Parts: sequence; structure tokens; C-alpha cells
Amino acid sequence: MHSTTSRRGRRTIAAITGSAVLALLATACTGSNDAGGNDDSASGKDVTITFWHGWSQDNEVKAINDNIAAFEKAHPNIHVKAVANIADDKVNQALRAGGDDAPDVVSSFTTNNVGMFCSTKSFADLKPFLDKSGIDTARTFPSAMLSYTQFQGNQCSLPLLGDAYGLYYNKKAFADAGITAPPKTFSEFAADAVKLTVNDGDSYKQLGFMPLYHGYESTTEHFLGQYGPTYFNADGKSAVATDPKVAQMLTWQKSMVDKLGGYAKLDKYRSTFGEEFSAKNPFHTGQVAMAIDGEWRTTSLAENKPDFDWATAPFPVPDDQADSWGRGYQTGTIIGIASGSKKQAAAWELVKYLTTDTDAVVNFANAIHNVPSTFDALNSPKLVSDPNFKTFLDIAKHPQSGTTPASVNGGGYIVSLQNLGYDYESGKQGDLAAGLAATAKEIDAAIAQAK
Repeated sequence: MHSTTSRRGRRTIAAITGSAVLALLATACTGSNDAGGNDDSASGKDVTITFWHGWSQDNEVKAINDNIAAFEKAHPNIHVKAVANIADDKVNQALRAGGDDAPDVVSSFTTNNVGMFCSTKSFADLKPFLDKSGIDTARTFPSAMLSYTQFQGNQCSLPLLGDAYGLYYNKKAFADAGITAPPKTFSEFAADAVKLTVNDGDSYKQLGFMPLYHGYESTTEHFLGQYGPTYFNADGKSAVATDPKVAQMLTWQKSMVDKLGGYAKLDKYRSTFGEEFSAKNPFHTGQVAMAIDGEWRTTSLAENKPDFDWATAPFPVPDDQADSWGRGYQTGTIIGIASGSKKQAAAWELVKYLTTDTDAVVNFANAIHNVPSTFDALNSPKLVSDPNFKTFLDIAKHPQSGTTPASVNGGGYIVSLQNLGYDYESGKQGDLAAGLAATAKEIDAAIAQAK
């Protein structure tokens, strides 16, 4: 199985366990957000910095080490001690403890934790470094990626490759059903999903699409990415009960559940699916004809070679936003500098190189098959791509692509909304307005407690 899938798996788990990470950060001593940089690297003296990251697969580690070697060649006085396979909980423990054993540079797969990294000031604000280096972030990074790397104006991290979500579809199943092009709107999507569904008594021979929120990447935030919702009002309060787009998404998803056989039948079929990150994924096996997934799936399908042709497209959008087709949900890896580091000038040189040097970004993206995180890298002729991967590059460049904003308590608000989704799709919660109001109240209380 390709390395990016295992990386995505860890990110998913990390998002779900955000409360555990929050507990560590809540007890952390807040660091200084002032840009350091008074080490000796600028004067040409030798400096060794420690870089902790989460990559663990052989090709991932080789890719990051190759970039580090290129960086050290360009900066012969800065030496990088890289430590692989580090999870956020260990990062937070080290940043809390401080001292010589703490890392200088940290990358994380969990964008949900950016709000905590910034608000606790465990990561340094990078704006002084960016300004000094003359880097215009809006012209360098796609807006969604900038969004998930800052919190309340504190740019405490930068994007280091990304993930984008789109539609995968089975071309043979499409041809058999007489469908000539991928759907662009949700009404087209629903009609196609029904056409592609082949019932088999109380189960299916083929399901057009698995809409349930436990259906791997069919999550509330990924679906909401097609609507452009407002998660928080200007006063920081949850907007899930007041932004009509949230109710529209939940209502649309429930309508898909009902049209495709109902919750019980779908959930029973879902229990027959194999592991998400394996050749037994239901899209690979033909159990579902369409799926929402990230760019890494292109590599998995190329390796596992299912017995049908497939293609990708942007995921459909609401009918009343048809002109936004091409957008998608984005997330990715982030990188920052420990605020307690005494070698921030050298640390910044590494962060700047890994995140803004076009060749470095392109080489890393090519090696681990993720979406590049700068406009120049996205448009680079050196980027290895094909029509199916290009879909995700275009989603990353789309000005209306979005993400979930950072919050002081990480992904807690996402979990609260997801839990409402579970209750609503299954019929446990029949009053959507009341459910949204209660969820907004729950989100606000959790954020207030975390401050």
C-alpha cells in the first residue's frame, strides 16, 4: 500500500483523537511568539537544528531526507538532525517540557491542531520571518492552505504539501448505465447514483455512492467543502445553526441516504467493505461506482489495478452554486518553528526552503504523490502528473476551494457536527433545527472551556 495512504490514516485518527492532544496543550506553558533568530547561523557559524516529522514509510523518509540533503548543500553551516515518525502528542510533550531535547522545527499531519499550536504560542509566529524574507503569502500559497495554517491572524505554521478531495468514478459502470460524463451538480449526482445502483434483495450488487458518514471519506466537512460554509461568526461563536448551508448539506446527504435504499440497508452493505487503505477498498472492488477521496487514491488504484477503467473529476456542487464546480475540500501537512527554539534563524531557513523553494516542493510532491503547496510548484513543468492527478491540482488552485478553519480546541467542533450527522442520517435525531442549535451550543461551550 502506498505510503500516502498510511499517512492519511494517521491524520484521520489524529483528528478524531483531538481531545487527547488538547489535554496536553491545555496544560502546556505558553511560549513566546516573538521571532527569535539570534543564533549564529547568520554569521556563518555551524548550527545544528532538530527537525521532527511524522513520515515513516521508506519512500517518505527518503524523500524528506533528500530535501534536507539539498538544503544542507545550499546552507553548509546548518546541519539538520531529522527524527521521523513523531506523533503530535509527543511533539506537545516536548514543546511543553522545552530544553535541549525539544525540536526546533516540527511538521504535523493534523491541521486541526493549528489553532492550539498558535493560541498556546508553542509555535512561533512566522510573520516576522516572512516579512524579512519578502514572502507574500497570498501570492505564494493557495488560500485554503493559508487558512488552515493560521489562527486569528497568527501565521504560526506554513503548508508543506496538501491533500485535495474530488470524485472518483468507474468508467465501465458509467458506460453500462448510459452515463456519458461525470456529474457537476448534486441533482445530476443523485440521478447518476440511482442509475448506477444495482439492487440485490436486501443488499446491492453495485451501489452508486455510499453517502453514510462512516463511509470512509464521506464526512461532514468534506461534503460541506462543496458549499463554502461559515463555521464561525465574527464573534467566534459557532455558525452551524445560523448558516443555512450547513442545514442544506445535512438535508442533501439525508436525501441521498433515502434515495439509495435507506440507512439500515446502506449500513449493512457498508459492513461488507474492506479496509479503506487496501486493495479491498469498495471503489477498487467495484462495490461502489463513485466515491469521494483524495489525490493519493490515484496511486493506490495504479498499483492495485482494478479490472475496470476509472477517472476523476471535481466533486459535484449544490445546484444553486453550479458556477463553483471545480472547488473541493483541502487539508495537508503543516510545518512550524518551536517558539522555545534558540536557533530560530537557522530553523526558519529550513522551513523557508521546504515550503517555498519550488524544486524542493515539487520533488517532495513527486516522491509521495501529494498536492504541491505553492502556486509555482502547482504550475511547475517538473511536476509529475496525468489527467487523473491534474484534477486535484486544479482543485487546489481553485479560488473557491475551502477547508475547516483552525479552532482553539482543535477539531472538537468538527467532531460535534459529525456526531449530529450520525444521528440525523440514522433517524435518531428527527428535528434538524433543534439538533443544529444544540450542536452550536455544545461547540461554543467546548471552545469557552478551552480558552
